[in-house]
Amino acid sequence: MAFSPQKPPGKSKASNSGLFRAFHPETMKEKGVSWTIAMLSIIFIVVFLAIAEYWGEEPDRFDVVATAAKEGKVKDAKQLPLGYTYATTVIQVAETLLTKPGGFLVNDMFPPGVFEDNMPSWEYGALTALRDSTSALRNHIARAQSQSKEDPDLAQAEPFFYFDHTSWQLPSSESEYQKGIEAMRRYRARLSTRDASFFSRADNLRQYLEILEKRLGSLSNRLSASAGDTGLVAADLVPQNTNPADRRQTMPKTPWWNIDDIFFEARGYSWAAMHVLKAVEFDFREILGNKTALVSLQAIIRELEAGQAPYLSPIILNGGGFGIFANYSLTLANYIARANAATIDLRNLLQQG
Repeated sequence: MAFSPQKPPGKSKASNSGLFRAFHPETMKEKGVSWTIAMLSIIFIVVFLAIAEYWGEEPDRFDVVATAAKEGKVKDAKQLPLGYTYATTVIQVAETLLTKPGGFLVNDMFPPGVFEDNMPSWEYGALTALRDSTSALRNHIARAQSQSKEDPDLAQAEPFFYFDHTSWQLPSSESEYQKGIEAMRRYRARLSTRDASFFSRADNLRQYLEILEKRLGSLSNRLSASAGDTGLVAADLVPQNTNPADRRQTMPKTPWWNIDDIFFEARGYSWAAMHVLKAVEFDFREILGNKTALVSLQAIIRELEAGQAPYLSPIILNGGGFGIFANYSLTLANYIARANAATIDLRNLLQQG
């Protein structure tokens, strides 16, 4: 009597035939180029996403006083001339824009940089704060009075930083901003030799705070518009020739595709402005102490720092009302609005004398 061998227990051959067939050398040979292209495409997508994630990380904070002491090669930053910390901070912010992972991405025309969304908005916000601080230095802080001759290096640095941030060739934004950094370095070097001026006066600081106040107010308003239709538009936001009956209108809601752009622009501006204000705290320490305004300045810095807290969601959430989802834009708007209020208080203190 003949006995046929029994199949061993476990999964049948049929259940695994599809998997074996897919990776069988003959099958792979038959697929040829199409299989290779598919595998390379998968690898490319994975690498692309990894690079995009790495390039999208926001730069870390830096210690403005320690950085200035290191650049000035002194142990105690108080040995540095007034303005050295401020100038160093401006330079460091500009260099961060150019040397962070991925470099300057706003003007990228090729992947993966051209597909970045959040970081270019962050860069534009930080660049705006850089321009504000450089303009205040050139037009106010480095001049003894309104009719004083402007500093030649600052007169070169400011226009370079105002160059179009979307230009990618002939000349590129990066090359022009690098020229601005070099001009700022020359100004800083002349501060060390007492051949350049930095006047840490209350009126000079008020000029910068006035710019900061308007920037923060605008950012807070734009962030709040993520909720939309929640309140009446402020009177000064409606044209004066508008019919009085039409002046009572609700705030238009920010389109959903622009919410994250405004959020990261505000984060970028807050990051750069926070460092500049820390430099102001050091270089204007005498005038701030005399007018008991140091507490107000530290309140601004504290609110801007709070707005830099890491967010847990992979996307920017903007839930409505008291729903289950948080509204990141309103949260950041709250910090910036409080910083704006502290800026107004500080400017009033400095004006009162």
